[in-house]
Amino acid sequence: MARLFDSYVMVDWSAASKPATGADSIWIGALTPDSRLKLAFKASNPPTRAKAVEELSDLLARCLKRGDRVLLGGDFPMGFPSGTSSALKLKGDAPWRAMRDFLLKEMKDKPDNANNRFSLAAQMNRRISDGPFPFWGCSKKDELTTLSLKKSREHGPKDIGEFRITENNVADTRKVRPQPVWKIAYAGAVGGQTLTGVPALERLREKFPAMKIWPFELPLAKLDEEALGDTRIVVAEVYPALVTPQLGATEIRDEAQVRTMAEWFAERDANGKLPALFATEAKLTDAQKAAVTLEEGWILGT
Repeated sequence: MARLFDSYVMVDWSAASKPATGADSIWIGALTPDSRLKLAFKASNPPTRAKAVEELSDLLARCLKRGDRVLLGGDFPMGFPSGTSSALKLKGDAPWRAMRDFLLKEMKDKPDNANNRFSLAAQMNRRISDGPFPFWGCSKKDELTTLSLKKSREHGPKDIGEFRITENNVADTRKVRPQPVWKIAYAGAVGGQTLTGVPALERLREKFPAMKIWPFELPLAKLDEEALGDTRIVVAEVYPALVTPQLGATEIRDEAQVRTMAEWFAERDANGKLPALFATEAKLTDAQKAAVTLEEGWILGT
C-alpha cells in the first residue's frame, strides 16, 4: 500500500524568551528516507525560534527537492475557540486567516527569542473584555490591568469558550485534558506557543507555496491524492500526550516525544490508517465541522 507521505517532521515548540536547549525547549524530529529509502530519524534542538524556522526551511527544501510529500506536525493549537476573531473585531471571511494575519502583524519575535507575547495577550484581552480575560498567566513584572498572574474568572455562557471542540473531545475520549490556549505561562501552557508558533508557520509558508494547513485549507475528510492535489507539505496540530514516548538510552523526554510521534504517524501511514485520521474519529455536527474548519482547527489523530 502506497504511503500518503514520504517524510514525517514533528516539532516540539517553545515560547521561551531567551535562547534555550535541552528540556522544555524546541525540538525538531525528522523521520525521512535515507539513501536506501529507509526511514531514518534525526533530531535537532535549535536554541531559538528564528534558528528553528531556518532549520525547518532547510529541511523542508531538501525534502521537496527529493520529491517528498511531508507531514509537518506542531504541538500547539493552530486555531482559537469559535468567536475569538469576531471578539477581536478582525475582518475577513475566514476567521482562522484573520487571526493569522493579526498575529503575523502584532507578534514581535526577535532573533534572540525576546518577544512581546505577554503584552500582546494583554492587548487582545483589552479588545475582547476590557479586562484580564480570557488570556491569563505571566510573571509579576509582566502583570497588567488586562493580564493577570492567575485565571481571573471562569468562562460564562456568553463568553468565548475556554476550550475548543477538539480539546473537549480529547478530554471525553482519551481521559486527558489539553491546556487551554488562553493560558500563556506556567506548567503545560500552550498559549505562548500559539502566539509565537502561528506567525512562524506563516513565515515558512511564504517560502513554500505548496504548504497547506489542515483542516483550514484541506478537507476535514479522508485524504487521498486527489484531495491533496499539488500540496507537498501538510501542516497539522499534534498532541504528544496521546502517544507514550519510549526513551532511548541517550534521549531526553522532549526528543523522545518528537521521535515517537513521527514513528506513530509513519506506522499508520504504512498500514493505510493515516488518511482516515484526517476525517477525525469524532462525530461532529455540521455546525461543529464549520467551527473546526473556519476557526478552531483539530488535533490530528483524535
